[in-house]
Amino acid sequence: MGSKLSRKCSVRQRRGGGNPKTGFDDSWYFQTTRNQHDYPSLDGSTEADVCVVGGGYTGLSAAIELANRGFSVALLEGHKIGSGASGRNGGVLGTGQRKDQIELEKWLGIDDARKMWQIACDANQLVRDRISEFNIDCDLTDGELSLAHRERHQHSLWDYATHLEKNYDYTAKRIIDREEAADMLGVDTLYGGYLDSHAGHIHPLNLAIGLARAASNLGADIYEETLATGIQEHREGVTVTTASGNVKSKFLLVACNGYLNGFHKTPDLYQMPINNFILATEPLGEKRGRQINRDNVAVVDTRFVVNYFHNTPDHRLIFGGGENYSPYFPRDIKAFVRKNMLKIYPNLADVKIDYGWGGTLAITMRRMPHFGREGNHVYWAQGYSGHGIAMANMGGKIIAEAIMGQAERFDLFANLTHFPFPGGRWLRWPGLVAGMLYYSMLDRL
Repeated sequence: MGSKLSRKCSVRQRRGGGNPKTGFDDSWYFQTTRNQHDYPSLDGSTEADVCVVGGGYTGLSAAIELANRGFSVALLEGHKIGSGASGRNGGVLGTGQRKDQIELEKWLGIDDARKMWQIACDANQLVRDRISEFNIDCDLTDGELSLAHRERHQHSLWDYATHLEKNYDYTAKRIIDREEAADMLGVDTLYGGYLDSHAGHIHPLNLAIGLARAASNLGADIYEETLATGIQEHREGVTVTTASGNVKSKFLLVACNGYLNGFHKTPDLYQMPINNFILATEPLGEKRGRQINRDNVAVVDTRFVVNYFHNTPDHRLIFGGGENYSPYFPRDIKAFVRKNMLKIYPNLADVKIDYGWGGTLAITMRRMPHFGREGNHVYWAQGYSGHGIAMANMGGKIIAEAIMGQAERFDLFANLTHFPFPGGRWLRWPGLVAGMLYYSMLDRL
């Protein structure tokens, strides 16, 4: 019981995928940061009630909650705040869980499915509340348009909007037919769907920077360029080691998601890092910007490898489309994504691409977040599967609640049946690639 367990972590640094130092400064987001602040590296030893490893939405959200309740917090970030998926993603602030409510009802039953729906609604509102409370300048814009990429899929979207209105009293999804979609986007390459007025889009890196500023102002200690390399567990808590020091704490939150890289072996079994890619065009001007997205809503389609896009305040198109399942990014990310953009917007063939970047997210086998606890001291939250702006912020809040002794929402997620990826660390990749390629092939049918 009182024996000391030392875990020597094999932190794997990968070229491109899973490496926060690769490509972070290639994005339009990085070039348009506001109120950015550099935090010191850890030098020596320190103590805190809670050590958080990871400076993305999950870790920052937990730090805000805990510091606001009087807990001392030391947050370790291997590179810069938001340099993982939190600062590189498509910026879509969605509603609902990654699995839709019909799937959750079949899996969990109606009562727990309703709880998951309420948590997802609360997650969206949490992000909005923090943007307001902490005066975060991150270009919050309302509206998300979900459209079918094949005619046969639009009826499923319409039925789902009707299901939410009938069974959850959710009236924010308005059914859109193909004609209206074409009027909104200036092209007829997509079909009907629905417009969700409670969803929207943001500048994700500026959100992360604002959350870090809030956590720091509340008293959390943030350390950048401080890669956590090991964990030593003992009766009183945990000691996290780095190259330049260590943090002794009662609790540890592992909040690395797709950048976990083997830091903790248990959550590592249940997630798979994949890379997704985004471009930003040259400025299109206000008139042309409105021609391709009249109301500047976020747009997502129904492909398995989803396309998602919206405009920026300086009238660029941010377009995400395409992924790979390799430790490496494509040599020419701009060209890699551009071919997907032209399937939606063939009328943009003349437009220059100014930025192209990639980032690594973590998926789970069941496409729902994986929350866990090991012993009395170590927690993790991961596997948002591309639905992380709202749910990663909520994930950090839920872990903080559990640390403070309020574990009802944590238990709801922790009790989900998750499966490890087959094949362990070294053999899981071939199976994943085969499965992903199969589903991406269906996008073409």
